[in-house]
Amino acid sequence: MSDNVSLVKSIYAAFGRGDVGFILNSVAPEVQWTLEGPAIIPYSGKRMGRDGVAGFFEALATTQTHQKLTIDEFIEAGDEVITVGRYAARVNATGKYMDTALAHVWTIKAGKITRFLDFADTAGMAAAYEGASAARA
Repeated sequence: MSDNVSLVKSIYAAFGRGDVGFILNSVAPEVQWTLEGPAIIPYSGKRMGRDGVAGFFEALATTQTHQKLTIDEFIEAGDEVITVGRYAARVNATGKYMDTALAHVWTIKAGKITRFLDFADTAGMAAAYEGASAARA
């Protein structure tokens, strides 16, 4: 297994144990972290730097429970590692459950993550958050 694949696997393991500090230490200061999707998904958008990555994980942790991430494939292509799997969670404010296939593209330079792209069913994610404002009232 290559160093890049080992790094990505260690980040997924850190996510599984809730160790955001490990993840933040694994990204470059200028990292680009992106999940394109509608604003109703609180962790969507393009985030820059470690503070942006921390905000991504804070949005996940404060708006969801019963998170389950499963990665089935790791594909290495030079400085990139592409992963394929599933993500599921329950949205706190609505009680709705989401379960989506996903693909992640990780770019690694000098042993640090410099770019993360998250591809998933954002329509399904948005549907799980739909009505969140009303549910909080």
